[in-house]
Amino acid sequence: MLKTHNCGELRVEHAGQAVVLAGWVNRQRDQGGVIFIDLRDRWGITQVVVNAADAPAAHAIASDARSEYVLQVSGQVRVRPEGTSNADLATGDIEVVAQDIRLLNASKTPPFYINKDEKIDEARRMQYRYLDLRRPAMQDNIVLRHRMVKFMRDYLDQQGFIEVETPILFKTTPEGARDFLVPSRLQPGKFYALPQSPQQLKQLLMVAGYERYFQIARCFRDEDLRGERQPEFTQLDLEMSFVERDDVISLVEGMITALTETVVPHKRLLWKPFPRITYTEVMEKYGSDKPDLRYGLEAVDISDLAGKSGFAVFTSNVADGKPVKAMRVPGAAAVSGTQLRKDTADLETLVRGVGAKGLAWMALPVDENEEVKGPVGKYFTIEQKLELIERLGAQGGDLILFLSDKREIVYNAVDILRRTLAEKLNLADPDTLAFFWVIDFPLFLWDEENQRWDPSQHMFTLPMPEDIPLLDTDPGKARGTQYDLICNGYETGGGSIRIHDRALQEKIFPLIGQTMEHAKEQFGHMLEAFEYGTPPHGGIACGVDRLAMLFASVPNIREVIAFPKTQTGSDLMAHAPSPAEPGQLEELGIAVVVEDETEVEKSS
Repeated sequence: MLKTHNCGELRVEHAGQAVVLAGWVNRQRDQGGVIFIDLRDRWGITQVVVNAADAPAAHAIASDARSEYVLQVSGQVRVRPEGTSNADLATGDIEVVAQDIRLLNASKTPPFYINKDEKIDEARRMQYRYLDLRRPAMQDNIVLRHRMVKFMRDYLDQQGFIEVETPILFKTTPEGARDFLVPSRLQPGKFYALPQSPQQLKQLLMVAGYERYFQIARCFRDEDLRGERQPEFTQLDLEMSFVERDDVISLVEGMITALTETVVPHKRLLWKPFPRITYTEVMEKYGSDKPDLRYGLEAVDISDLAGKSGFAVFTSNVADGKPVKAMRVPGAAAVSGTQLRKDTADLETLVRGVGAKGLAWMALPVDENEEVKGPVGKYFTIEQKLELIERLGAQGGDLILFLSDKREIVYNAVDILRRTLAEKLNLADPDTLAFFWVIDFPLFLWDEENQRWDPSQHMFTLPMPEDIPLLDTDPGKARGTQYDLICNGYETGGGSIRIHDRALQEKIFPLIGQTMEHAKEQFGHMLEAFEYGTPPHGGIACGVDRLAMLFASVPNIREVIAFPKTQTGSDLMAHAPSPAEPGQLEELGIAVVVEDETEVEKSS
């Protein structure tokens, strides 16, 4: 080894020892006859002192050293002189007096500071990702991710799970997103697909009798990207035999609780155990199946009350079966009249952007002797206003927002209002983790354009046993055995109990618009496997990237992935994707047709 200790290891008890360190120059300070170098490696920083009188050769090298030069330093540990300790460093009570310095490699001036925490253009960071990853904040994120994955492996091993790797090259099958296709050279005209998840394979492992499987699985989906989505991502994938829904939920909840308390003990779990909320309830209250519950801002259905008001829009909508929802925004009305009108106008513009026709509001005065403000207040009697205030738990200075439209539009408006107001009012504590389960999802969602049912999760989800007869009579009312783990507005895991009976599985295919001939072509291996003693089984996939993002308190998963893609799917460092060599394409029997840009412009 080129070092005897790392740069975060030395303490007062090492004083007098001869050591060898190696790392990067974090900072160099030339005081003339004495040079101070902060030497950095992954474990920390150690101050090195180089005296020209005692070590002239080392001093000469140190005088030329610049940020990010790689040095090997041999010297002796000593306690820092009184009054010079650095409480911000774990090694701040000692320093290494250099006797010899060896330049291992020089460095060009980096395109951004490695040793300063400053805002850097993300495109530049991605272009020089190998330098970005040197920054302490990024190294902390990657180490955090490592500790998470190690904990998961150890925890599941103790619970009797075994880790099994499944293929990256598999069969293209419809699983909800677009596949990445890989052409086969040996079988021209045929393609593999990169797995969107190991869903079929982990079920087949249950058929194979392994009972408890897990994998830190790489998954691939060719879909539009956003802050919590990448074309390639990592999930903790697990499956269990002879279980019911509560068994999987309990195991995963225990693991997530222990993971949080071990890896990020400074984070606060809002609940133990995690609440279980039905899909219908979260949609009605929060307008989303993955709401952030670190704050309230619940929507309350006041259709019965609004339908009796004098406001024609409300009474007409209620008569048409459209809901009226009210949301209390604490303290938002305790502003000037001008500011209140501006704030409510901005919120109305916001909800119009998701299809709502408008936003009504009512402002409760701080002084109880003042009148209620807002355009709809005059349409409610005093008794109705008191009833409204009681239902919402509203107080003086609160703003009450009203929404009424088609249910789906109201959901979207409630969701965007909650997220926008929470950010504006700083309602979400970054050190709180609000995990909860969403259960009792509808098994299918109706696709109006294609006039068919689509699985709300995937086609292998077992219906609730008592709802199986509904598949023949009213599929839209059937519930699935699925469950999602939500935290701070993100889906961090999702799973279900699976279908393990061929006859039931075959009943699903025509409901989702697949002929049996096509289903057997796509999933014949699964259907055949179900005839060989398949046990009841279920599982879940938890997003490692999203959990790491939440644990690290960063805004997107690119901050916890070593080499991510941009939102256009590009690797700015390696310039991928890139054209293939003509010889490669010829071997694969592929001809690339690039549409003429002029024609594209004409057609658009």
